[in-house]
Amino acid sequence: MEKEFKVRLAAVISSILISTLIMGFKFYVYKITNSSAILSDALESIINIVASIFALGSIILAAKPADKSHPYGHGKIEYFSAGFEGALIVLASIGIFKIGWERIFTPQVLPNLSEGTLLLLLASVVNLILGLALIYVGKKTNSLTLIADGKHVLTDVYTSGGVVLGLFVVNITGWNKGDGVIACIVGLNIVITGVLLIRQSFSRLMDASDPELLETISELLFKNKKDLWIHVHELRAWQSGNFLHIDLHLILPRDLPLELAHKESEEIEKILFSNFAGKASALIHLDPCIDQDCPICKKHICKLRTTDLNSEIIWNQEALTSYGKI
Repeated sequence: MEKEFKVRLAAVISSILISTLIMGFKFYVYKITNSSAILSDALESIINIVASIFALGSIILAAKPADKSHPYGHGKIEYFSAGFEGALIVLASIGIFKIGWERIFTPQVLPNLSEGTLLLLLASVVNLILGLALIYVGKKTNSLTLIADGKHVLTDVYTSGGVVLGLFVVNITGWNKGDGVIACIVGLNIVITGVLLIRQSFSRLMDASDPELLETISELLFKNKKDLWIHVHELRAWQSGNFLHIDLHLILPRDLPLELAHKESEEIEKILFSNFAGKASALIHLDPCIDQDCPICKKHICKLRTTDLNSEIIWNQEALTSYGKI
């Protein structure tokens, strides 16, 4: 079992256990205060637990190696998990709006509000630490599922923070309708976070272009560029879990023997494999040069040259992702 998988697994199990304790704590606070805002916060905690359990399953499945049925592995389940989590967040917001709306028109007395507010603040601090830890581990292990789970937990922190602040004002002013207003504001904040998570998940599932990743690959190829490599085009990259798939077209001199051309292709594969810590594969299509490539070709001895070297293409994202040889 690889180290990254163990770290991911430990993180998501910790998330489930801590979220369960915090949820129980919040329902206790609701019981002693009768606050709809605190109930809304507690309901969101249920979604946190369900989402974390789903994240656990996706992390285990994503770690399975590629097989005949899934030759590119199972990593994309993590993006589905993130989208599922976003949908749960949106669903939770609907219930929160309903509760808050009812309390605006039928405000109720809120006993033990000072004590409840302090207890909720304590739960928020614990959640803050958990959320930041999940995002850190997610970035460290390149897990969108953990990052999504961490952002969800942080949403809970923002929710609790807003509830604490609002209830503090309600406690001072005695304006009990404010309890329902706070719950509705909480619901609005939650639905925005959920929609953003769904959008990100959909983008990854559809293999949307990642400009930052493509620029990183372009800079890496430019840094290791050899004169024999005339140009690269149609560079594409997509991620499945923590594994990166790259394909590109490499233009080489057309009089280069097949064996040597294959070695150049292998060299690029090794560069990419090494840079991404073994979590990358590359499919390289070899293109023979044509006369139009002569102005950018740095091969000094070539009987087929029709034009001297007179220009240079900077290997950046725009140049390497373009379709067409030049």
